[in-house]
Amino acid sequence: MERKGVVMRRQRSETHPAASSPRPSKKIYEEKSGKLPEFSHCPNCSATYHKGRWTWDAAPSESHPHVCPACQRVEDDFPAGELHVEGEFVAGHHDDLVGLLRNVEERERKEHPLKRIMQIAEVPGGLHVTTTDAKLADALGRALHHAYKGELHHPPTTSDRENLVRIQWRRD
Repeated sequence: MERKGVVMRRQRSETHPAASSPRPSKKIYEEKSGKLPEFSHCPNCSATYHKGRWTWDAAPSESHPHVCPACQRVEDDFPAGELHVEGEFVAGHHDDLVGLLRNVEERERKEHPLKRIMQIAEVPGGLHVTTTDAKLADALGRALHHAYKGELHHPPTTSDRENLVRIQWRRD
């Protein structure tokens, strides 16, 4: 029953089975759900896991060592995103393009430790960039398009087809 401005709440009966049973104890770490214990740190990059998020905050001395997902992707050589940079423009502006890519990575990585460039490889006719995060690959492509125009191609992907985002940027 509701009256103007007052909300009536139903009271739980003391005879209800849940009223007398204690809550189950909280588990520190469940491997099935993938949750990490609070205050975990990556021994490779020093990122800290706290409140469900990886940050660059300093880890307390009692933190648990655990390799972060970005370092794990680098170790497994399993990128989440690829950026193909192609065209005649690349040969004349190689250093500028790599500098832009590194600047975007640095900006993104300050707030999000899991967004990293794994590798920038020179391939015939351009560059091949692999990233630990799909959104970083997208941000790199958009930054190139914003700075140098050209053609940005971002084909749609779905998780049921593949987990890798492939982005292409081209300028002749």
